[in-house]
Amino acid sequence: LLGIDNLVVPGREFIRLGCLSKLSGKGLQQRMFFLFNDVILYTSRGMTPTNQFKVHGQLPLRGMTIRESEEEWGVPHAFTLLGQGQSVVVAASSLTEMEKWMGDIKMGIEIAKTSNGPSSELLTSNLTDNKCPEDSLAEAESEDDMAASHSSLEKPTPHRGNTMVHVCWHRNTSVSMVDFSIAVENQLSGNLLRKFKNSNGWQKLWVVFTNFSLFFYKSHQDDYPLASLPLLGYSVTVPSDNENIHKDYVFKLHFKSHVYYFRSESEYAFERWMEVIRSATAPSSLSRVLNSKDPH
Repeated sequence: LLGIDNLVVPGREFIRLGCLSKLSGKGLQQRMFFLFNDVILYTSRGMTPTNQFKVHGQLPLRGMTIRESEEEWGVPHAFTLLGQGQSVVVAASSLTEMEKWMGDIKMGIEIAKTSNGPSSELLTSNLTDNKCPEDSLAEAESEDDMAASHSSLEKPTPHRGNTMVHVCWHRNTSVSMVDFSIAVENQLSGNLLRKFKNSNGWQKLWVVFTNFSLFFYKSHQDDYPLASLPLLGYSVTVPSDNENIHKDYVFKLHFKSHVYYFRSESEYAFERWMEVIRSATAPSSLSRVLNSKDPH
């Protein structure tokens, strides 16, 4: 993160990161939010070679209140964060995203009331200008490169961000500490046959699922993947009859216009792949987990 010097301090814990639209005089602007147990940071993607995120502002959780404000502003899935001397109106991409954010923020507020964690003082900013050009919202994803060739997968282009933060930015979604914990426990590898939406043939690949992504190899002996497919924002389903797949043990991954079919070698393998992929495509809220813990 550009613009913050003292982010890592004892007692500060990560809760959730992801995209929300911030309401301003210019309308709704896409921002990346980082929720910790004492503060919320909101950032935009900078116009740098590494596309780092630049901090625009921060809201301490101590003394904060939160309320739904869709009717007040006429913006779907909007809610207001009322901080010490400032307020921010944001909108989530869906009702589910709004509920996850509001649940985790409310839990963070409760923890901040009673914890002896990080100081509620503002983080040190080294920014000289908080204004930066709005980044293009055009989506650029590694699977676009893959779709360029139906016969083989291509290596992801090096200039495209493939970190979790950039995936959340492009997919307009979020991920929590719980999701990262689940991802560590849910890893899988094996042979799958893969088919593009508009092709007829199936390509056999060695596929590794880890860190919310599928990595594709020609064989298990290869050191480097041909390409990768981050799964945040994707849906996993079974193909319908009118898709004319006519094969057993097939599951479908789709996000907007991107559609991929994968065929497993057995019913057991099919069920395992569905299980681990669902763990990545259905992110969780941290608030339910924190409810069972003592604040610290």
